[in-house]
Amino acid sequence: MPLRGLVYRLVVAVDVEGYSKLDALDQSLVQARLSDVLDVAARKAGLDRDLWYRQVRGDGELAVLPTDVDAAWVVAHFTEQLAEALADLRRAGTPLRMRVAMHCGPLTAGAFGLVGDAPIVTCRLLDAKVVRDALAATADDDLVLVISQQLHDDVVRTRFHELDPSRFRFTRFRVKNQTYSGYVCTGAPRRGWANG
Repeated sequence: MPLRGLVYRLVVAVDVEGYSKLDALDQSLVQARLSDVLDVAARKAGLDRDLWYRQVRGDGELAVLPTDVDAAWVVAHFTEQLAEALADLRRAGTPLRMRVAMHCGPLTAGAFGLVGDAPIVTCRLLDAKVVRDALAATADDDLVLVISQQLHDDVVRTRFHELDPSRFRFTRFRVKNQTYSGYVCTGAPRRGWANG
């Protein structure tokens, strides 16, 4: 999906844990599994990844979703489907663990990828030490979700799609002389859902 002009969109970023410690063959296998996980999760959540603007990174992806996407649906159902796909990999003996970050904001396409506030905030959330530590600290879950404070306030607090604000823990951190606020969720983002 091409981006023209300044747009306001939901941005989703994913990053695989421990990728840089792998050799080239295992990195290739992880990339294939990651691609499959993202495709399966999107399809099961009723999302068409062919309509996403995707900026692929070796161990992850930064994606801009279409204007008509329901952000609450993505936070609730896409996250759950990612967790289900990761649980399936674990049961198959090929575990994959990841961090997922989401934020809504302004962006556009530049000569070397996405530019604007939304991709920067999303990537800062994704790479935050508190988020990395949250994933490292859990043995029960293969996914940790972090969302911006804005996305939490605008979407999670609505409780649409049974999103449960009590499952999100506030965090604040500084990177490059800038303070960021977000909410971390380990496990199910909504009521009544049990992972894997």
